[in-house]
Amino acid sequence: MTSRTRLPLPAGAISAAFAAAAVPLALAAVLADDVRVRRQLQAARRDPLTGLADRAVLTDRITRLAATQRKQLHVLVADADGLKTVNDTLGHAAGDILIAAIGHRFGAWAQARGGLAARLGGDEFAAVVLLPPHTTVREVTALRDQLARPVPCGPHTLRPAVSIGTARAADLPDTTDAGRILRGADMAMYRVKTGREACGYIATRHDAYTPAVHGRRPGRPGTHAPLETA
Repeated sequence: MTSRTRLPLPAGAISAAFAAAAVPLALAAVLADDVRVRRQLQAARRDPLTGLADRAVLTDRITRLAATQRKQLHVLVADADGLKTVNDTLGHAAGDILIAAIGHRFGAWAQARGGLAARLGGDEFAAVVLLPPHTTVREVTALRDQLARPVPCGPHTLRPAVSIGTARAADLPDTTDAGRILRGADMAMYRVKTGREACGYIATRHDAYTPAVHGRRPGRPGTHAPLETA
């Protein structure tokens, strides 16, 4: 049997082989770092108490859907009643439990309909969903009842009350502005909250174009302005 002599590889070939092997490893490291950064950015844009998106993510979704699926685009604004009373009587930890429960329920409702929910701040939430127009009142009424389910809190039971307002992009034909649609839903919520309208009330063009006072919806603390009538 004839033995074969292995010839040494040139130094350049060895270097090239090592470089070729290192490329996939370097690419994998870059991709892993990119995923990590993306996850950090996503976490930074979510509310830590409820896990819901922030206002910027919500408005971006509204803007995109307003340009493509206006007929079914619904924006809801919800406001919890009595949070201050809970904070004052049971403490802020109990208030956080209440907010977290409402946020989780609101988020699950929106996600089940392919939508997105966000916490706007304090006890205010918003969602963007696609719904057939003829189901709006039924869906919103069922959501209100779902959010009102009792919330266990140690030896106590919290009983949420949530006011919800709705704006449909199809009812606001002269705007695709997310802020304007949100304004309509916010005004609709305020009309329901003050008893001027029943649950399921849908914003009109007047609601969406109600002027802000000090950058706030008339009726919010700090505006000192009465609610305009339609």
